[in-house]
Formats: sequence, structure tokens, C-alpha cells
Amino acid sequence: MPSAEAGAIAADPEMVSLYEAHKKIYPRSVSGLFSNWRWAMVWLTQLVFYGLPWLDWGQRQAVLFDLGARRFYIFNLVLYPQDFIYLTGLLVISALSLFLFTAVAGRLWCGYACPQTVYTEIFLWIEKKFEGDRSARMRRDAASMSVDKFLRKGGKHLAWLAVAFWTGFTFVGYFTPITELGRELLALQMTSWEVFWTFFYGFATYGNAGFMREQVCKHMCPYARFQSAMFDHDTLIVTYDEARGEPRGARSRKADPATLKLGACVDCTLCVQVCPTGIDIRNGLQYECIGCGACADVCDTVMDKMGYARGLVKYSTQNAVKQHWSRPEILRHVLRPRVLLYTGILLAIVIAMAVSLVLRSPFKVDVVRDRGTLARIVSGGKIENVFRLQVMNATEAKQDYRISVTGLDGVVLASDEQFSVAATESRWIAVRVQLPYEGAQPGSHPIRFDITELGSNKHVGEKSVFLVPR
Repeated sequence: MPSAEAGAIAADPEMVSLYEAHKKIYPRSVSGLFSNWRWAMVWLTQLVFYGLPWLDWGQRQAVLFDLGARRFYIFNLVLYPQDFIYLTGLLVISALSLFLFTAVAGRLWCGYACPQTVYTEIFLWIEKKFEGDRSARMRRDAASMSVDKFLRKGGKHLAWLAVAFWTGFTFVGYFTPITELGRELLALQMTSWEVFWTFFYGFATYGNAGFMREQVCKHMCPYARFQSAMFDHDTLIVTYDEARGEPRGARSRKADPATLKLGACVDCTLCVQVCPTGIDIRNGLQYECIGCGACADVCDTVMDKMGYARGLVKYSTQNAVKQHWSRPEILRHVLRPRVLLYTGILLAIVIAMAVSLVLRSPFKVDVVRDRGTLARIVSGGKIENVFRLQVMNATEAKQDYRISVTGLDGVVLASDEQFSVAATESRWIAVRVQLPYEGAQPGSHPIRFDITELGSNKHVGEKSVFLVPR
């Protein structure tokens, strides 16, 4: 290469970026059947989330996870850390439900009930009230700063922060009684952990729903990555009928698409403008699609204006679109073996968990040997072992109990047989068990403690061992 040309290239370097610059998405407002369903889910989920901590159940909060006292109140249930198995069951049910819904109808959770989707809808509604719809927001962002722009954006962010802070406050209200938390807030006496989690959860809501939005769904959420493993060609997804829509092109309302050799798609790009993740559904199934149905709503609106049949973009399956199945045929293929298997396993676990909760004992007992005194000879020539029984009363009323011991001939209880435990409390009881000196050979002998709830005759049995010294 001549030196002059080499010098010219070196003097004019070109920067090549390996990453595509992020383009802000301005979702357009849309109305229709699926939009109404989304807002119904927004109202339902938020009424439950914000309202449940304020619901009283007797003399306490209906749902409260009291980590300090290690008790978890869910309406009339009082659970202890020993009931961790129920949390495991709940997580398994949630996972199987997600698998089932995904196999049947794709990312319904993402499109309608995911907190990221719900709070993004709320924040977009606030943004629209302060800054207007899509075109107005785009013009305002492109314009230089002005008093009007400053006031509108400032008001929007203040409203976002208010919603985010109230969300964080409500979240902490599930772990600290919310009325008590409210008094602490007004008196500026919240503990450091309560302040931390209120602001942490609040700023997470503010950042995710106000700024990151679709980036969370596209890049941070693992569900978008492994959903393809649960999809098949009979999964209901938002689909574009390419055979009917192509070739796309603009035309007047009075024009005959057959004469122009055009499909039903007028290439208005409204399906792209309303998409919260900014994809073009006409390019086929994409992992960014959250299945919200906004494109189907706006496309039906355009079809109505053009006088065409609805359903160019709709919930259907890939097989149904290719083979032009009717709705009954689609539903028959939805009930396929994997769906029936998920449903059967899910129902079995739900029924087992419900039966377990119904048959669950209202109290629990743990037996611990007193390590300070393993075995000793007491007055009367008897051998004595000391045990400690932890009795947990899972009801919300004071209960009386009786202890008895069996397993060895002549074994007796040398301490009080009856005792009381306050409502939703746990109490340690020292129990002395005695055996005649010649009652058993030296060594370890199994015994059994039976604790009976007086009044209901419900009882719990716990095994232990009685030590006879050599």
C-alpha cells in the first residue's frame, strides 16, 4: 500500500461498536379485550397486595410473617419454622403452575400478573397523565429543557416515588404489623432494617418500572430464556396470520386488497408501537414477547376501521395457523399429554397439601435431653433422667396439656403432669422421669412421651431414651 494512502487511513480511524445502542421504547396506549384483562389483573393484584396487611383477623393482622417471634400468621393458620415443608410445597405448586400455564398459553404470567408488568402499567399510566401519549412524550424528550418539561417530568417522578415508597412500606408491613409500622413512621422511629427494606424495595420498584421496564423482561428475567423448553407447536401464543396478512402494504379504506394483490396487513406499524418490549409480532415468535395481547387489540381496531375480519393478530397456536384449525380443534390439541400430566401432578400436590393442613396437629412437641444431667440416683433408690419438652401451641387460645410416659415397667413422671401454654406461644417444660433402681438393665432404653390437649383429647407422641448407668 502506498505510504500516502496508509497515512490517510491512520489519520481517519473508524469506531465500530460491538453493541447496539439501547433505544427508548414509547408504548402507545391501547384499548380492547386484552387491555381490559390486563387492567383487571392490575386492580386485583394491587388490591390484594396493598389491602391484605390492613385486614384484621381477630385481634391481629390477617397475614403477618413475624420473623422475630418466628411465627407466621395466615388467616386462621399459625405456622412455625418447623412447618417449613408447607413453604416447600407452595414453591413446588408455584413452579408447576408456571409450567402448566406456559405449556397451555405461553407467557400469560408475564403479560398479566408479573409484578414487573403490573407496575410498569401503573407507571406508564402516571407518565401518560403527566406527559401525554406516545407522540407527545417523544416530542417532549426531543425538545430542550423548559419550565413545562421540568414541571411535567418532575411531577411524574414525584408520583412514581410516592407509589414506590408506599409499595416498599406495604412490603415491610407483611413482616412488621402495618399499624405499628405506620406509627413508627409518623414518629420517625422505624428500625434500621425497616428503613432499609422500605427504601430498597421502593427504589427497586422505582427503577424497574420507571426506567428499566422491558430491559428486565428481555435481559434480567431467566424465564424469557428457558420458556422455549416449555413451548411446543400447540401452545397458545400471540400469532400473526402471515398467509392472510402478506404481502402487506398501505391502501385506502375503499381499495380492494385483491385488486392490489395485497394481504390484510396495512403496514400501519401500530402493533409495534403498542408493544411494551418493542418487537414486531409479524416477524414470528420471539423470546421478548410477553404475551400481553396489546398487538392483537390494536390490530383488531385497525381491521374494524378497514372493514376486514378480525384476528389477523390473535391468540392461537403455530399448528392452528398453518393448518387453519377451528377453535374446537385448537382446544382439543391444547389438552395434550404434557398438559394433562402437569395438571394431574399439580392437583395431587394441592390435594395432599390441603389434607395435610386440615389434619395438622394444633400443637407440636420436641423432646431434648437435659445435657447437664444425663442420669442420677435420687432419694428412694430411683434412677432419674431429666428431659426438656418444647410444646408449641399453634392455636390462638390458651391450651392445657397433660404429659404421660410409657415404655418401661415402673417408669413414672416425677414432675407436674399438667401445664398450660399461652396462645401462639412456645414453652419449654422440664420433665423428670424416674425408674426403680432394679427396673432395667444398664444401658439405653426407649421410652415414649404422650402429650394430650385437654378438652379436645388430641395428642402427640414423641420418642426418646432413658439411660440407666452402669
